[in-house]
Amino acid sequence: MNPHLTHFPAVTLLITHYNRSGSLERLLRSFKELNCSFDDIVVSDDGSKPDHLNAIRELKKQYTFRLITTPKNKGLANNLNKGQEAVKTPYTLYVQEDFIPKPAFTAHFNDALAMMQEEKDLDIIRFYAYYPYPYLEPYKSGFSRMLYKPWYTNYTKIYYYSDHPHLRRSNFLDKFGRYVEGIKSDKTEYRMCISFIKNNGKGLFLTDFNAMFEQKNSEDEPSTVTRSNWRHENTNFFVVWGRALYRQIKYNFDLIF
Repeated sequence: MNPHLTHFPAVTLLITHYNRSGSLERLLRSFKELNCSFDDIVVSDDGSKPDHLNAIRELKKQYTFRLITTPKNKGLANNLNKGQEAVKTPYTLYVQEDFIPKPAFTAHFNDALAMMQEEKDLDIIRFYAYYPYPYLEPYKSGFSRMLYKPWYTNYTKIYYYSDHPHLRRSNFLDKFGRYVEGIKSDKTEYRMCISFIKNNGKGLFLTDFNAMFEQKNSEDEPSTVTRSNWRHENTNFFVVWGRALYRQIKYNFDLIF
């Protein structure tokens, strides 16, 4: 056995993939270069084109993983559902194929896994974001507790859950429900955010949220998901204020009903 190998027991690396076999290979290679291993790796493919599926089957000759496929593209929600349902270990590390783990991954993930095992009320530990969660309380080992109260005014409080890389308990779907299929991915994520809060989800957030992962897309394999970025929208004061008020009302309404 490689004496430098860091093995994470009871953890499955769940990777969602769609038409980006080059990015998938880069992710698998990066974990190998960091000498990280898991009890299992599941690649959940969302009906990729034949050339990408053939490339993935070639990757199976170099890397050990289970490939879960579907005859046609059904969207990210279906990909997440079938991928999570294939996991057999107590914990799931979820990563989309366009991310790359950084050298700091090993130490931070060791800490996160230990905290997840010790703190039975933790449902999720988030490792990456475009901006920090707005309400954080310092915890330990570089992580903070995410706090949520209905009266908090920053409407990004709703993103207590995120599709970005995170560690979670593998009974996630049992507690928070399946991802809603047949709608756009950003709406699917929003619905899970609502469910997470309604069902009293608890989580931690890596305070230095760029330390563990880098998201990287190439011209050959651009992102297949488009999301609206509220930070680059109209900056007119009245428009911004109006949107903020609307979101506060909508989010609280969705959480109540």
